[in-house]
Amino acid sequence: MTSDGTTPPADSTTPSDVPDPVTATADEHGTLTAWSPGAQRLLGYPAEAVLGRPASELLADSGDTFLQRLGRQRRWSGPIALRHQDGSEVTGELHARRRVAPTGTDWLLVWRDAHQEPPARGAFPISWCFQQVPSPLAVFDLDLRYVWTNDGEETALALTGDQLYGLRLAEAVPHPDSVRVEHAQRRVARTGRPEYLEAYVQVAGENREHSWTIHLAPLTDPAGRLIGVGFAAQDTTAQYEARQRLTLLNEAGTRIGTSLDIALTAQQLADLAVPRFADYACVDLLTGIEDGDEPPTTPVTGPVTLRRTAQRSILRGTPESSAGPGAALTVPEGGPALTWLAAPGPVLYQRDDPDLVRWAEQDPGQGARLRELGAHSVLAVPLRARGATLGSVLFVRHRRPDPFVHDDLLLAQELAARTAVCVDNARLYTLERTTAVTLQESLMPQRLAEQTAIEASARYLPASAQVGIGGDWFDVIPLSGARVALVIGDVVGHGVQASATMGRLRTAVRTLADIDLPPDELLTHLDDLVLRLTAESPDSDVQGDIGATCLYAVYDPVTRRCALARAGHLPPVICRPDGTVDFLDLPEGPPLGLGGLPFEAMEVELPEGTTLALYTDGLIERRDSDPDERLQALREALAEPAGSLQETCDTVMSTMLTSRHDDDVALLLARTRVLPAERVAVWEVADDPTSVAQARKDASAQLAEWGLDDLVFVTELVVSELVTNAIRYGEPPIRMRLIHDRALICEVQDSSSTAPHLKRARTYDEGGRGLLLVAQLTQRWGTRYNRNGKTIWAEQDLPDPSARPAFGDEPERGDGPG
Repeated sequence: MTSDGTTPPADSTTPSDVPDPVTATADEHGTLTAWSPGAQRLLGYPAEAVLGRPASELLADSGDTFLQRLGRQRRWSGPIALRHQDGSEVTGELHARRRVAPTGTDWLLVWRDAHQEPPARGAFPISWCFQQVPSPLAVFDLDLRYVWTNDGEETALALTGDQLYGLRLAEAVPHPDSVRVEHAQRRVARTGRPEYLEAYVQVAGENREHSWTIHLAPLTDPAGRLIGVGFAAQDTTAQYEARQRLTLLNEAGTRIGTSLDIALTAQQLADLAVPRFADYACVDLLTGIEDGDEPPTTPVTGPVTLRRTAQRSILRGTPESSAGPGAALTVPEGGPALTWLAAPGPVLYQRDDPDLVRWAEQDPGQGARLRELGAHSVLAVPLRARGATLGSVLFVRHRRPDPFVHDDLLLAQELAARTAVCVDNARLYTLERTTAVTLQESLMPQRLAEQTAIEASARYLPASAQVGIGGDWFDVIPLSGARVALVIGDVVGHGVQASATMGRLRTAVRTLADIDLPPDELLTHLDDLVLRLTAESPDSDVQGDIGATCLYAVYDPVTRRCALARAGHLPPVICRPDGTVDFLDLPEGPPLGLGGLPFEAMEVELPEGTTLALYTDGLIERRDSDPDERLQALREALAEPAGSLQETCDTVMSTMLTSRHDDDVALLLARTRVLPAERVAVWEVADDPTSVAQARKDASAQLAEWGLDDLVFVTELVVSELVTNAIRYGEPPIRMRLIHDRALICEVQDSSSTAPHLKRARTYDEGGRGLLLVAQLTQRWGTRYNRNGKTIWAEQDLPDPSARPAFGDEPERGDGPG
């Protein structure tokens, strides 16, 4: 007996009484190409008698009526009369349908006798056949209770038809999707319209969840009254899993490699794989990869050290591994991880695989842990990019019952390939950034030289890794006359090119500062240099291809005057001793590299103890903040009390910056000092050769007062030469000045702009030996120009460090770029 109470036929091999169909085929020209036994029975023509002949010859009426009727239609039906072999006519109905066959277009012709009744279909045991269909089939009454099931439904639910009879689906399969199916059944029973839905559920007859495609249809009696709901389910797990793999692969393209951080890229793979693909995943990279080292292109041999870069588990605490992210793992010769690194593709281990057992014995830290957790399927894939081995990724299933199959291997290989390319891109970027940072730091001041004029402190912070190193720089340059130059600048762009350009500009600024150019003239020369660099670059047709901003300031501790000029840079901040903090209204010149526009200098007097703050735009500009608000925040940070400039730098950096910043940041703080009046001596010198002797006497007396008797002889020679040159070649007024700083400085100023030249006198020359003598007897000498003439100066090192100035505090050593 079957579930519907019918008895299957005794002889299941009895043929059915369905007659042979009357069919034929004709090509697009109407020539017969196929002839069925039914057609031979109907018209009496054997196949060999009609094949290759026009189909129109079989028509009872002559002519091309048949082809004319077909025309260009895809389907045609209608009554037609055919000629029997014995000459009689056979009337019936012809159905013609155009087909696209491998050899071209043809027609399928099906003929039915108009006077013949179709055979009774009830003679075929249809109900019994449906009972054996492997797909689950069921019939529910209008109360949504089981009234009939086939073997497929009973096998899936592990219940017999009698046990299912009268139950609802949610009672037979307690699952949220069953309730959803019942709601759909109720709608079908109410509206009479079929519905289609999908469910992912584990039924009692299966050991894991399956994907089911469910069709619900209304069932009616011969009178058309709705009497039940038909249920048909199809196991579409293979198609569902294929879609899931495709979805996962598609997500990998958008979720893996969103940054140029190697560890984050590896973690993105682990996060994507767990729990949708595996229960545990870990990524191990060869040591040095995270630092940008070149990976090996030859097969990896042991022993080798890997670094656990990322991992994830469905279990809390990641019990699958004793090593956390960042741990170094040493793989011995013959270890399983070495096999994965050298394998040409994925390596799969199933439960009780000898290699898996051996791994547990060799590596109790992870292999044994996986066995204890019930790992039954382990998939290892090497990470390779551009022919080099980067590491490996491990996928493990210990909670999901289904093992990895062939399609999973292909998916894992594709995920690993995409991740490997992203990791290698991040490695190359890390290498480039490390090179740029190293170049940048080597070109920056390693420490700020001690200055009498100022106490200085600085900070430099590269941009975040995703952006790349920029071209910010700062400098503190000692000048003649105990003065000091403060420089801060910013090159447009990021990377090695920006760092190299920064180095060239910093060198140029130091060179121009050595000839004591005023700030506005120095920026003009620097602008010309940037224009030449742009003209020499490959993209010289683009104006401003190389651009930069710069601020240059010169402070004189004797006069307490500071001259400043800027080229497109942000204005400096002045923090006065009384606690007031203001932005200096310094005229803004154009950025370097535009050319043709002048720069304007400004001179201000700074009280002793004033702090001058120079900074780059990376400290101010943020996408989510208003620039005015950021400037106000900088003002407030500089106004906070601090014990030292280093503490002020730290306060400013912590206040203004977050963990991620899109540009380099440079900050330079300089607190002014004043050279005491007793350390400076000034004399007016008459425009008369006889005044040279008096100048020597004045200098000697001043050195004796300062306790520098050891320098009297050389100083008298220097004074004689410089004063004599000023009287002979210069113009009055003439002034001589001695400065007792970290060195003894002798200066002679006149109103002429005529420059002296150092040359070697010939045997009979009467002059030309003076400046050569000065250059040989002193450590440094030079000429600086101003609007009122020139100053020739010479410096001598003090004979004893104890002879250094004792005024004020010893200058505090400034910070370097860190």
